Amino acid sequence: MLTPAAYGLALLLDLFVLVIGARFLLQPRAAAIGYGVPAEPGGDAAYLEIKGLRDASTGILGLAVLAFAGAHAEAWFMVAAALLPLGDALIVLRHGGTRAAAFGIHFVTAAVVPVSAALLFLA
Repeated sequence: MLTPAAYGLALLLDLFVLVIGARFLLQPRAAAIGYGVPAEPGGDAAYLEIKGLRDASTGILGLAVLAFAGAHAEAWFMVAAALLPLGDALIVLRHGGTRAAAFGIHFVTAAVVPVSAALLFLA
């Protein structure tokens, strides 16, 4: 019973990160607003694209681990990946972003990812 939920949540999280990465690559300024720290109007978009590449690659890596290495390996991947949204939350707070974005988006994500890991360990 836990197996479909474990795989489903992992798949959803991996795809979500992939979509966020694609948005940073395709619409970097809009994605930055959604992240919680708007980009400077004349700033270098390369850094936003770097975030997009990081997120898209993380999503693809998660999908590959899930597909080819299985639930246990994906669980460990999720444990490690949980640090990313935690770091994102701290970045948002440090750079004047809203507490709503830091806690409502990034900290919630940092809490959900270990739940996914726990489900995968039980699968």
